[in-house]
Amino acid sequence: MLNQLASETADRYASRVIAPAIVSGMLMIAECVVLAAISIAVIATADAPSADMLWRCLVISVGGAVAGVCGIHVFGGYEIGMLSRRAAQIVPVASGWAAALAAIGLGLLVLQPESAVSRAWLSIWYVTGAVALLGARMVLAGPIRRWKRDGVMERRAVIVGGGQAAEELIRTIIAQPDGDVRICGIFDDRGDRRSPPLVAGYPKLGNIRELVEFARTARIDMLIVTLPLSAEKRVLEFLKSLWVLPLDIRLAAHAANPQFRSRSHSFVGQVPVLDVFNKPIADWNALTKRVFDILIASAAIVALSPVFLATAIAVRLDSKGPIFFRQKRHGFNNQVIEVFKFRSMYHEQADPAAKRVVTKGDPRVTRVGRFIRKSSIDELPQLWNVVRGELSLVGPRPHAVHAFSSSNEAFIEIVDDYFGRHKVKPGITGWAQVNGYRGEIDQADKLRKRFEYDLHYIDNWSILFDVAILARTPLSLLKTENAY
Repeated sequence: MLNQLASETADRYASRVIAPAIVSGMLMIAECVVLAAISIAVIATADAPSADMLWRCLVISVGGAVAGVCGIHVFGGYEIGMLSRRAAQIVPVASGWAAALAAIGLGLLVLQPESAVSRAWLSIWYVTGAVALLGARMVLAGPIRRWKRDGVMERRAVIVGGGQAAEELIRTIIAQPDGDVRICGIFDDRGDRRSPPLVAGYPKLGNIRELVEFARTARIDMLIVTLPLSAEKRVLEFLKSLWVLPLDIRLAAHAANPQFRSRSHSFVGQVPVLDVFNKPIADWNALTKRVFDILIASAAIVALSPVFLATAIAVRLDSKGPIFFRQKRHGFNNQVIEVFKFRSMYHEQADPAAKRVVTKGDPRVTRVGRFIRKSSIDELPQLWNVVRGELSLVGPRPHAVHAFSSSNEAFIEIVDDYFGRHKVKPGITGWAQVNGYRGEIDQADKLRKRFEYDLHYIDNWSILFDVAILARTPLSLLKTENAY
């Protein structure tokens, strides 16, 4: 249980935030569309070009818009601190946009030296584009400042380890005027004598065990470990406890002033940190996966509606009780969710807690239940869980809250780091399932193998990986020897 201060702090940071990377990315897309549209509008108002020339202009319009956004990005025009200050945006926008069109103009000069129309078009495009971008940014700067002030758009961080190192880190972070990192508190296993209860105005909220529970409630983005690099054994002990959390884990290195290669470290503001673990499927990847889930799940619900109807009728006619079965399972970040299934057992013998594994010839399973379990039709209602955002189409399969193997061993007793598979949203199908690991877990090795496949999926996720798993899922359902 969390102490009162930690519990109140966790509740305060339980609300969702807008990731700064998402805001910057959305602005890049919007500005790219605006620049391309302006170029096309300029072309449309001029003398109608030939069909061949029209296609060239369209290609240049899109290419120039992309180059313009890239140029502004190179000049720092999409940094959140920059976006919140109106006057500061003039130079990066004007310079980046000018550099992009200068490159295009040079290319046109080489390819079409006689074309004065192209140069006039570029001049109008530059002026109109710059005015449009800067005008929109002047309006957007106010909301961005307000979102930062109100905690709607920020990266939330927790410091692991107190004392002088933590104080130096905190003061460095809060001294940065354009920083987007909010310190939410400090956690440390050491007593108050070695780790004071208050560091740079921030309270120590508890120990490492409490930090794991805290991060399950609060929406934290990052853990920054301030222990010295020389305390290798202690750092490894911390990391072993914390890696199961879906967070960026960084090791502060500012005190040692190290000379690292650029790929081995990043910056929290201006503070160098070692990248130990990265949050899987974060920011744009998470948004892409969510859009993919909604589109495919919605289409599947419509396409499979006859199967839904036929199964519902068969379940109702076969035995008394509700058509659907609800079961509490572990979801993302170990949060408890309620998944939907077609009922496959006699209602009076249902086991919502899954304390007894379904085995071959289990008398609790109905006649219709045996068929829909073997064919996995009983899982189809979980498409609604996908639309609701509790499940993904692809991910580690969610197990019941009190999941046991057929030998009555709890899953967490078989695999020490079992909850590490909850760093991403669970799925209807997964990498383990298409590789033959579905159905009853009657041996500890089967759970360990599932765990290994789940971790492989988490570490190597991509949309193409999801598509490949979905494509293999129908074939994997033909192997029913472990599905009862």
